[in-house]
Amino acid sequence: MSLKSSNKVEENVWELEIAVDGETFEAAVNKAYLQQRKKINIPGFRKGKATRGFIEKLYGEKVFYEDALEIIYPDAVSDAIEESKLEVIDTPFDLDIPEMGKDGVVMKVKVTVKPEVKLGKYKGVKVSKKSAKVSAEEVKNHINATLEQNSRIVTVERKRAAKKDDIAVIDFEGFVDGEPFEGGSGENFELTLGSGQFIPGFEDQVIGHKAGEEFEVNVKFPEEYTPELAGKDAVFKCKLHEIKIKELPALDDEFVKDVSEFDTVEEYKKSVKTELENKKKQEAEAQASGDALEAVADSVEAVIPDCMIEKKIDRDIDDFAYRLQMQGLDIKTYFKYTGTDEKSIRDSYREQAVKQVKLDLAVEEIIKKEKLEVTPEDLEDEYKKYADAYNMDIEQIKKAVPADNIKPEILNRKAVDFIVENAVFTEEKAESKKSAAKAESGEKKPAAKKITAKKPAAKKAEE
Repeated sequence: MSLKSSNKVEENVWELEIAVDGETFEAAVNKAYLQQRKKINIPGFRKGKATRGFIEKLYGEKVFYEDALEIIYPDAVSDAIEESKLEVIDTPFDLDIPEMGKDGVVMKVKVTVKPEVKLGKYKGVKVSKKSAKVSAEEVKNHINATLEQNSRIVTVERKRAAKKDDIAVIDFEGFVDGEPFEGGSGENFELTLGSGQFIPGFEDQVIGHKAGEEFEVNVKFPEEYTPELAGKDAVFKCKLHEIKIKELPALDDEFVKDVSEFDTVEEYKKSVKTELENKKKQEAEAQASGDALEAVADSVEAVIPDCMIEKKIDRDIDDFAYRLQMQGLDIKTYFKYTGTDEKSIRDSYREQAVKQVKLDLAVEEIIKKEKLEVTPEDLEDEYKKYADAYNMDIEQIKKAVPADNIKPEILNRKAVDFIVENAVFTEEKAESKKSAAKAESGEKKPAAKKITAKKPAAKKAEE
């Protein structure tokens, strides 16, 4: 078997012409005969004992050609790809057989190859980094949250109307067109007023009522609700049993001793500020590093084959399905509950998949351009990490996980580190109180997903 020619026929697609000599093909035909004869029943012969010559005379000399082709195809294509030196990234397609007979076989097959990549700027990428400064307001909010966590719930004894942030203990039963509906009732339900737990308008109509009162709440289900209730008017018959509130502890030295290792409020406030600064610094560095990688990915020029994107989406969906499974939910059930399907979830992953593939291509180019290598020290450090992670002897890890499985991951990490280390970071000014308030009001943009370097999975160490 040999490669006769390899020619580029379109972007990222090459056609390989492969020749299989007569002797090799004859051996495959005979193997096909031996595999198939036990299934052939011919009068005058015991089942499975008919000679090849007789079968070929009866059904034609090409009777075993198709099976023979299936036998030689995998090795023939694999050898041709290796000989062509092409980096094939998908299964071959469009098989054409211009010649097939006693003298051998000539087959033509198309393969998809990794795209040519034009790497943009990857050294000195300019990226802004968020400020790690912490305001007094942020320290106060953090401490208030701690007070909330240590609060206790108490019943309001005096007769007063329910108000926002109260916890209303209610019975309720919902009706649509005069009929109760599934999931529309509850007893002694603790509803925090203003939390948005119930559909819009419900909690507002509980506010103003006193314990012991019975009343009706009239609402309209949102259009994006479950199909059987979407957009319909509903009446809830309610009874307010009692009103509860959160009672916060006093912020004093005794409280500080209970929730921290410090003795005074002042010491505690300083420690909270330091903790928030460290957290913001880590988040800012992660954000800036992600932005640097994204900038490099965006600078890549390449015609990316669809199969690369689809395979990345496949992996993302597999990861998502696995996470759902860990929560006791399968992906089909998730589709049902959320009103989505496989197409919509694939579409939602597509943009990020394109960026990730472009980053992976950029990383490969940077490894070549910068001549990055894996040193013995790098390998030893990586093996130590595996040994620590699996609580195994390092020599056992070395036997279980070949070095060739680890090297690509180390190289990818080195390329990513190279991008980040050579990026130019400029710190943003701390957000003003006015802009912070605006962000709190809900006018901030959703955070974009970050891309990361591809990490080939090393073979897991056997426990």
